[in-house]
Amino acid sequence: MELWLGAISLGLCYGFLAMGVFITMRIYNFPDITADGSLTLGASVTAALIAAGTNAYVAVGLSMVAGFLAGTTTGIIHTKFRVNGLLSGILVTTGLYSINLHIMGRSNIPLIGVENVLTPFEAALSEFGYWGPPIVYFFCVALLCLLLLSLLFKSDFGLAMRATGDNEIMISAQGVDIDRVKIFGIGLSNAIIALSGSLVSQYQGFADINMGIGIIVFGLASVIIGESILAAKPGRPSLSLRIGGAILGAIIFRILVAVALRLGLSPIDLKLITAFFVLLAVALPQLRKQND
Repeated sequence: MELWLGAISLGLCYGFLAMGVFITMRIYNFPDITADGSLTLGASVTAALIAAGTNAYVAVGLSMVAGFLAGTTTGIIHTKFRVNGLLSGILVTTGLYSINLHIMGRSNIPLIGVENVLTPFEAALSEFGYWGPPIVYFFCVALLCLLLLSLLFKSDFGLAMRATGDNEIMISAQGVDIDRVKIFGIGLSNAIIALSGSLVSQYQGFADINMGIGIIVFGLASVIIGESILAAKPGRPSLSLRIGGAILGAIIFRILVAVALRLGLSPIDLKLITAFFVLLAVALPQLRKQND
């Protein structure tokens, strides 16, 4: 039971990663590799601040600001200097590796025994056992984030963001500054991804310089799994439901990894397991379309 509850808790943490990846991949159709660096950035900023005695909630907020700045840097490189989107993300992620090392001062910061965002909930929800507080807290924060994103994408600016991803020429003709919209959207995506890194580091009890390597694959797999589940539902799902599906996809992905480990596979095969599940997530919908 502990294995499954732990997978759900971690899946909720990575649900924010899935939301961030959804914005760039599905709203903008922008392959943003910055996620690998911004997730670690969120963890490193949080860990460094908490270890220095800063309030955990302030640390989370500042980590999101750092993630937003990383994303806007990618957006500026892409829009203002006309650099390929994929290369823009790679450049920023490469630079963030050194920046994260400077922030932490070393490759790993332990957070065992320090107060974090879960500490108040652990006291208030002690009757629910060890796994109750993280699941309740991460679920509430994910629900709040989903609500705020839904409201944003229903606003005029949010509709402009969605239209920019669908047809840049059309929305530009309407007088919308597509560069500004893109920069903000990529920054918002990475702010949410940095939030994911912040929560993961506090939940796991450490921040490590390598924790974000290849994480974009996990985020993309979560989005695809969520879309595969929603494909069974008749009609076109709303944007809010699609974002919620990405969160559910992250939880399911972590559960699948937990099942693989429970069956006896070695933890050193985690990347191989991840690649296999991503392949299944990408290939199965295509095979289903061919059969239909």
